[in-house]
Amino acid sequence: MATEHPVYPVGLRLTGRRVVVLGGGQVAQRRLPALVRAGADVHLISPSATPSVEAMATAGEITWHRRRYEDGDLTDTWYALIATSDPEANTRASAEGERNRVWCVRSDDAEAATAWTPATGHSAGVTVAVLTTDAKDRDPRHTAAIRDAVVEGLRDGTLVAPHHRPRATGTVALVGGGPGDPDLITVRGRRLLAEADVVIADRLGPRDLLAELPPHVEVIDAAKIPYGRFMAQEAINNALIEHAKQGKAVVRLKGGDPYVFGRGMEELQALADAGITCTVVPGISSSISVPGAAGIPVTHRGVAHEFTVVSGHVAPDDERSLVDWPALARLTGTLVILMGVDKIGRIAETLIAHGKAADTPLALIQEGTTAAQRRVDATLATVADAVRTHEVRPPAVIVIGPVAALNPEQPA
Repeated sequence: MATEHPVYPVGLRLTGRRVVVLGGGQVAQRRLPALVRAGADVHLISPSATPSVEAMATAGEITWHRRRYEDGDLTDTWYALIATSDPEANTRASAEGERNRVWCVRSDDAEAATAWTPATGHSAGVTVAVLTTDAKDRDPRHTAAIRDAVVEGLRDGTLVAPHHRPRATGTVALVGGGPGDPDLITVRGRRLLAEADVVIADRLGPRDLLAELPPHVEVIDAAKIPYGRFMAQEAINNALIEHAKQGKAVVRLKGGDPYVFGRGMEELQALADAGITCTVVPGISSSISVPGAAGIPVTHRGVAHEFTVVSGHVAPDDERSLVDWPALARLTGTLVILMGVDKIGRIAETLIAHGKAADTPLALIQEGTTAAQRRVDATLATVADAVRTHEVRPPAVIVIGPVAALNPEQPA
């Protein structure tokens, strides 16, 4: 079928409707998941199938008829994918589709098809579909590249389509920004930043992302919110609520993950009490990403089978401490301490006093994943002096355990 006009794009609503797929090979394996997600009543007709396709049939996601195509298989069918290795069967099936007015995609002959499958991608509830305009000039790699560029732009916020829905009450997103490198924020977090009206940012959030925001976005440094008679956290909660009630899209940009020593739950509870919709976007925690960036795995076969993350902002001898330091001293795995630079001397003394070996390897990674990252190696016995000598300053992640001594060039 020669194509003289561009195709007419349309979205098919296939829920509960019969769809026939001829052939159980790689083409079917790629196309079947989307048909299943669409809710179609999928019938696969093929004497054989790939293991993945067979697994879909075993799971009851599709109905598999283990035979070759026969005339009449497209009766009462809304849509057909013709992808067998038999050109003659493909031609007969395509002719049946034409007679019965069934839209048919052909993997072997686009010009003979009555429908084409676009290159599709998804982002934030939007489906992006890209089609070429001429069967003779179809280049799947080109359409896929265009799709990828659009989807990636929507995901990372470089291609922004503003929402124009009127809002009586705004929304808040608690976004984990990751350990510092702006490339380590999640795709969803970056998209929400691009859609924000107001960003309330922590000092330890990925600062470089703020420079990418459009001029109209109000950026508020959480460390500089006027606290007045309020506690710092209470003032931040109030700022989130105030801006959301003005109908704005608010992003609370936090370092690492909102729920790892980030007071995310406190903010979520305050918003819920105020009736404000809130989305939590997990972030890459510095507890695992910063050691990794410095060449330290927090677990390693035959070396450490567990790792424990501890807040070091309260000293072991402080009555406010909730940490069982004697129990931690008995563990053989990795101990990761956040916010503990100024307390590490007393922490090391406590661990040694409760049985941890004084020569246990230790690494301090300052400003991990950023251009200013540096690593200082020590032991529990020498760490206090190392912090003073090398002038280690927050933010820094402390890794205690044999993994801190692993050399990537030598097997453990």
